[in-house]
Amino acid sequence: MKVILIILTIFAILFVLSLMGRRGHRGLKGLQCWYYAHRGLHDEVKPENSMAAFRAALDAGYGIELDIHLLKDGNLAVMHDSLLKRTTGREGRIEDLTTEQLRDYRLGGTEETIPTFREVLDLFTGKAPLIIELKAERGNHAALTEAACAMMEDYEGPWCMESFDPRCVWWLKKHRPEVIRGQLTANFFADEKSTLPGVLKWALQHQVFNFLTRPDFVAYKFEDRKTISDTLVRKLWGIQAVSWTLRTQEDFDTALREGRLPIFENFRP
Repeated sequence: MKVILIILTIFAILFVLSLMGRRGHRGLKGLQCWYYAHRGLHDEVKPENSMAAFRAALDAGYGIELDIHLLKDGNLAVMHDSLLKRTTGREGRIEDLTTEQLRDYRLGGTEETIPTFREVLDLFTGKAPLIIELKAERGNHAALTEAACAMMEDYEGPWCMESFDPRCVWWLKKHRPEVIRGQLTANFFADEKSTLPGVLKWALQHQVFNFLTRPDFVAYKFEDRKTISDTLVRKLWGIQAVSWTLRTQEDFDTALREGRLPIFENFRP
């Protein structure tokens, strides 16, 4: 019995230590006073992650959360899914497109087309902050993160990068430690489409890779946030929390009370 208690104690200590992030990045202050429109301020006529939705968010005084993918020609495009079907009605993957081909893909049955990352940066620079989600696919985490950092060289104003893939966050820690970096997470066991092994789902949900990636913030799915790991990350290690995606004023207010940066959708707070 004593041996079991010792083993459990060691496991508990290692678990707590594995959650350690990086606290005190001065750049976080520039992000903490903003609200963030999820994929822009979108609706039926302004599709998600479109220039129209981004302009609407900027006009309303919000920062934005957006998603970027690495194109076939090495450029970056703004799109949530790798598969194009849901947002454009056409088959294929965005990673197989070139910059020139983006203009052939209409978003949500509108005249809006898939934006390049550069177009969004030109719109927002010096005006409002960005939360940039890195969508790694097919093992391109390093190339994607490097290309995104290179494109941010001349951006004016606060910004940060986040990813579900710890390899992207680890790349930032190793190669661009000055960048504000965040780990996205959720209850992966609730995702019926996820093909990840159970052990990896558990490790990602409970942020046990933090000791390697040392994130400046952790962005938890709002409905899944009540875990021991989330509490320890915020209360013990003092890491900034972010909540996604808030769809009611009540959830928005709760997130603010808990000290979380809010990413909202389908209403205006």
